[in-house]
Amino acid sequence: MPEDKTMMAQQGYEPSATAGPAQGGAERSEAETGAGPAVAGADVANSAPDPEVPAKAKRRTFSAKYKLRILAEADACTEPGDIGRLLRREGLYSSHLTTWRRARDVGALAALEPKKRGRKPRHRSALAKRVDDLQRDNQRLQEELRKARVIIDVQKKVAMLLGETPEDLN
Repeated sequence: MPEDKTMMAQQGYEPSATAGPAQGGAERSEAETGAGPAVAGADVANSAPDPEVPAKAKRRTFSAKYKLRILAEADACTEPGDIGRLLRREGLYSSHLTTWRRARDVGALAALEPKKRGRKPRHRSALAKRVDDLQRDNQRLQEELRKARVIIDVQKKVAMLLGETPEDLN
């Protein structure tokens, strides 16, 4: 429990004097939520987290060591609400614990490591690579041949206009 308060203080959170179990889940007014004017002597920058949301969210990844530590802490929780406190402190969801427990129970520590996202690399044989290279070369050569034939046709037409016969060109 004292660790929760130190973690919150390090992250810039200060518990409200009016917030707590005495309210019994009732909604708080603006003055109690800290949305109103700042109390004299209170540091506004440390009283509330920054409300700015980044344009592109960054996907979090967790190491296997971190996952196992959190699972050990969750397994050690005995009092009602301890797991909820742990999840809030770490910024996790209960589904994280479920997924991580399943992977741990399968016995695969490697399954707890974050997986690389995106397309998997294609493993191609040397023969398939050679075929692709030859097809590219063939296509390039066919294009060069087409251009050469166009040039020859133009030369023949120019020669015809100048009065030369095709036999004279040879």
